[in-house]
Amino acid sequence: PVSGGHPRPRGRTLRAVAVRARRDLPLSADRPSWDVVDYLTGYPEALRERARALKASGRLEEQLLRHYPGRHSISNSAALYTFAQGLKREYLRSSPPLAKVCYDDKIGTLHRALGLHTYAVRVQGAKLKSRNEIRVASLFKGLAPEFLRMVVVHELAHLRHKAHDKAFYGLCMHMEPEYA
Repeated sequence: PVSGGHPRPRGRTLRAVAVRARRDLPLSADRPSWDVVDYLTGYPEALRERARALKASGRLEEQLLRHYPGRHSISNSAALYTFAQGLKREYLRSSPPLAKVCYDDKIGTLHRALGLHTYAVRVQGAKLKSRNEIRVASLFKGLAPEFLRMVVVHELAHLRHKAHDKAFYGLCMHMEPEYA
């Protein structure tokens, strides 16, 4: 048994660290649902207020479509894995390998995130084996390539920096200058 008296499931992760695409805010009683602007918690308040005003007036989607009219062709998990591996090969050569990169239908509703990086350590005999996975919300299948790249860059940066600190955002800016 692991501390706490619960038996450890066989072949399961000992430790998994899930990191959201942006830090989230706790839901309060006066705000029962998750707001799209909450995905922008790492951004300045002025930008968040502008996004909130556009959403309230019903012009947010129109504004985004005007600024980001293109669509990408990365429609399945195999293509997403190839895309992420290309970015990793270009910017993060010495980082640990990616075991899996895929689209996930449940990310937006379960985790309130745009993407998810999972780091799992497993025991295999006397060795510890680690595995890095990236999951991207399925809603990015039909959006502009800039949005998909931003989320993949964010999750790839977690291969080097687990926390959202200055070094983390510096790496994101190095991989994608338009990240900020």
